[in-house]
Amino acid sequence: MKTDLKQSGSWIGMSGMAVASFLYAYSAIALRDVISMVVLPSVWLALFVLGCRWFMTRPFHVLALPVVAIAVWFAVMYAGEMLLGWRA
Repeated sequence: MKTDLKQSGSWIGMSGMAVASFLYAYSAIALRDVISMVVLPSVWLALFVLGCRWFMTRPFHVLALPVVAIAVWFAVMYAGEMLLGWRA
């Protein structure tokens, strides 16, 4: 059985964005900082809107969006720990 990513890639990518939303929501609740409460959810929302716009035309790009979202989240969490002293 072969998976056709042109048909299922967008669905898999948007499902991954739903999973990534939990990371962004956790950081907004746990850290209570302007960056984690405003900027990070805005970044996730921008990536989600981009995924919605690309849903039918660029399924392979949508498939990569959750990877980008999680990488951005980890980078911000690491920078916040190093520079701002965040502890969650």
